[in-house]
Amino acid sequence: MGVGCAAMDLWQLIFLAVVQGITEFLPISSSGHLILTPKLFGWEDQGVLIDTAVHLGSLFAVLLYFWREVRDAVFGPFYLIADSFAGRSMRWEAKLALLLILGTIPVVIFGGALSAMGAVDQLRTIEVIGWTTLIFGITLYLADQYGGSNLTLKDWGWGSALMIGLAQAIALIPGTSRSGITMTAARALGFERRQAATISMLMAIPAILAASAKGGYDLYKSGDMTLTTDAIIAAVFAFLSAYLALVVMMRMLRSVSFTPFVIYRIALGVFLLSLAYGYIDVGIGAPA
Repeated sequence: MGVGCAAMDLWQLIFLAVVQGITEFLPISSSGHLILTPKLFGWEDQGVLIDTAVHLGSLFAVLLYFWREVRDAVFGPFYLIADSFAGRSMRWEAKLALLLILGTIPVVIFGGALSAMGAVDQLRTIEVIGWTTLIFGITLYLADQYGGSNLTLKDWGWGSALMIGLAQAIALIPGTSRSGITMTAARALGFERRQAATISMLMAIPAILAASAKGGYDLYKSGDMTLTTDAIIAAVFAFLSAYLALVVMMRMLRSVSFTPFVIYRIALGVFLLSLAYGYIDVGIGAPA
């Protein structure tokens, strides 16, 4: 999909980037929407590299929005080394860095296993996305309604980091929603809604970095400068839309629950399953 091929190609690219940016941090699955959009419009699948570019754009959005927490985590290892030599107890910044590392280990292991088995592309189907969208939407509702709300980011510990990390690994299945399932796990563990969202966003950083590093290496090997230009355009528009979505969601969570997102997921899941099993036909065409 080259920028210079046709004006429509450019607008399709921008549309996909905006879709990903809006859905990346909302608990409704960005990867699911990225897979579904070209299928529903009969476009050619944009591929993993463009997926990686838009995720990278979203990464810069979360780095900017949570820059204070990101600063603490970046300086954490230096504080850990200094405190170890001085015989002082671990300060919060060092603990935060280690918690993010611990929470990322499961997704790295699970992602490597899926890649080795060649199962990544096999899971990119409307049927899989429909079931995961529906099931994990209901799970989010249950955790949000019956989970506690007394814990904050400073209460985050080793056990809860591992539990949320295991939940994040499940999100490699398209339609699950990385943000959705990590928020679900955090709410089930008793974290307040905005605090659960903050933990989810911070855990996105190392996960997206790992995926972007692999995608960037593949892009470098391809030597396709048209694809490079497409990737830059996609990353910019994903950044802008992701930052706006972050601002809106974090403000919403001051006064409302996750129920609006749950309703959307259930409706989308039912629609996709009806489509997958032939109950409805929206005339999906072959890729252009």
